[in-house]
Amino acid sequence: MYESHTYETILGRMLNRIPDDLDKREGSVIFDALAPAAAELAGAYIELDRTLRLGFAGTSSGEFLDRKAAEQGLVRRQATKAIRGGSFNVPVAVGERFYKEGLYYAAKTSGTSATLECESPGAVGNAPGGTLQPVNHIEGLTAAVLGPVLVPGTDTESDSALYVRYREKVTRPATSGNAAQYKQWALEVPGVGDAKVFSLWNGPLTVKVVLLGPDQRAPSAQVVADAAAYIESQRPIGAVVTVVAAEEIPVHMTVDVTLSGGTQAQAKAGIEQEAGAYLKSLAFKDPIVRYVRLANVVLEAPGVQDYTGFLLNGGSANLTIPDGAVAVLGTVTVT
Repeated sequence: MYESHTYETILGRMLNRIPDDLDKREGSVIFDALAPAAAELAGAYIELDRTLRLGFAGTSSGEFLDRKAAEQGLVRRQATKAIRGGSFNVPVAVGERFYKEGLYYAAKTSGTSATLECESPGAVGNAPGGTLQPVNHIEGLTAAVLGPVLVPGTDTESDSALYVRYREKVTRPATSGNAAQYKQWALEVPGVGDAKVFSLWNGPLTVKVVLLGPDQRAPSAQVVADAAAYIESQRPIGAVVTVVAAEEIPVHMTVDVTLSGGTQAQAKAGIEQEAGAYLKSLAFKDPIVRYVRLANVVLEAPGVQDYTGFLLNGGSANLTIPDGAVAVLGTVTVT
């Protein structure tokens, strides 16, 4: 809020309009009469400032950002449910329900290898697999295992993510089957977190769309198939479109550390967490994995006082990730 709109400045201006031969001191009749009005005006200016900020996409939030995005035909993505694989020793029917650690999964296909859908929307459905318990009795069932994530569940789109899409739509209009439109089509598919489009990659009228999942890693084969089918239904006539998952390039780290406190396991966990976050920030944005940046991750890890012999994929230089690939954390060896 502007300084001239604070309670103190508003009240001061009011009192300056009163002749000096009248008592304007705090506690006087005039002061007490003007103070509530000044407080109300200051509150009104706060709301006006907030309204002004909500009117611009870069400073808006919540339902007001939704309204701004709607002007560009964008709708906030709602939470989606995870699709998982399931293995059973006897065939299960469509609709059978199972639970694991408070989450319920319903069979969408039948058989001993069934597809399961988490009943709770959001990334919570991507929890590690394990033993499932049936909700109802199933004759002969002795083994039920929650398998891999086929289509990851996603949380409701955040304000920051919606704003990124808003800016993308405004600055790079999607039209007539251009690269921006292929990216827009890809991002409309559940389980796709980002996409990179290569025009004329294999000759005239060829388009290649490389996909990332919401976790900035290669998406599952099911997500790639869904994206390919959806883009095929939208693309211009004559285009030959190839949709693939991004190639994952593992980044292995080896380092000897001197500890000032904590344990080796804690230091390793801290390195893995920060290094993983750094690599995710590079996905489809920066092809260089910087040796010095990851060395700093090691040095700033909990309990690490110093380090020697830091190697990145066996060397001490930056790594260059090919276009359309993504760097992912490999093994981290801390001694």
